[in-house]
Amino acid sequence: MAIAAHGSGAVQPGSRHLIQHSLPEISLKSTLTALNVFVCLLITALSCCADIIVMKSGQRLEGEVLKAQKDTLFVDVGVDVIRIPVSQIQERISQEPAKEETKTTDSGVFMTADLPERTVKELVSKFGEGVVLIETPDGLGSGFIINDRGYCVTNYHVVETQTRVAVTIFHRSENGDFERRSVRDVKILALNPHFDLALLEIPPQENLTFQPVYIADDDSHREGDSVFAIGSPLGLERSVSEGIVSTRNRNMNGIVYIQTTAQINPGNSGGPLFNDKGQVVGVINMKLSFGEGLGFAIPVSYLKHFLRNRDAFAFDRTNPNTGYHYLEPPRRSNSKQPYEVAPEKSKP
Repeated sequence: MAIAAHGSGAVQPGSRHLIQHSLPEISLKSTLTALNVFVCLLITALSCCADIIVMKSGQRLEGEVLKAQKDTLFVDVGVDVIRIPVSQIQERISQEPAKEETKTTDSGVFMTADLPERTVKELVSKFGEGVVLIETPDGLGSGFIINDRGYCVTNYHVVETQTRVAVTIFHRSENGDFERRSVRDVKILALNPHFDLALLEIPPQENLTFQPVYIADDDSHREGDSVFAIGSPLGLERSVSEGIVSTRNRNMNGIVYIQTTAQINPGNSGGPLFNDKGQVVGVINMKLSFGEGLGFAIPVSYLKHFLRNRDAFAFDRTNPNTGYHYLEPPRRSNSKQPYEVAPEKSKP
């Protein structure tokens, strides 16, 4: 009977004990498997947006850059947040570039964009191609391209009394090197002597796409914010100088300027002043010659006003105040007025 009972499907007490202990083991294995899958998916998601930090010592770190300061990077490596000095970093490789939502305004005259903070080295590599060298028969200056139609901003005093303007573009080739390309017959579109601004148009070039820079949305920069300039001081092309905003509203002759400690020299005139996001916050136009670290830039509020009302400042070749240089009349040899000069007496 006992054998028949076992054969009919009855379960022994020992077998019941084994099944009761196996149920928690199966549940625990399922939980661990699900947890492993979740961790793998999380690591995959983090690695998609992570950066690779190559140290000068040869080590490589992979993680998400939470914050980039002037001299420090804060990297989330998953289990901890590491503080890395920029001076110890050899290279930073972005696995997925940050998305830039560009907003074109005023029929494509200039563009604005919400950009992430990056190091000066990265920003120069990204936006350096948008800065150009301005050449005239009387001297050199700098400028920057603001749209894909070749519109270029510079200072009025760079092209003042000039009708022949040339631009040198530093185009980055496929191997990463800069190539100089000189463009002649650049048109002057608008001039504003009061704000010291000029708008040029570079003619289209074969096998060359203009790389514009972005204008800041507003004057949100404050004293102490990091800024840097790109230009050609004294003809030294693609020079970069870094500093801070000393004063955001320095009044000079009724016009407000950005005062900066970034080194400014002749040849920087007309070049851009960037913030730590790569947005143009000002147009460099002068420095105090008797001091160092006393450079000035025209705020973007004046620049936008000039660009939006460019038709009112349109260049006209028939106007003697827009481009033509007239010789001064000869001075009189006698400083006295005509009525003060006594007529000569006629001889009998």
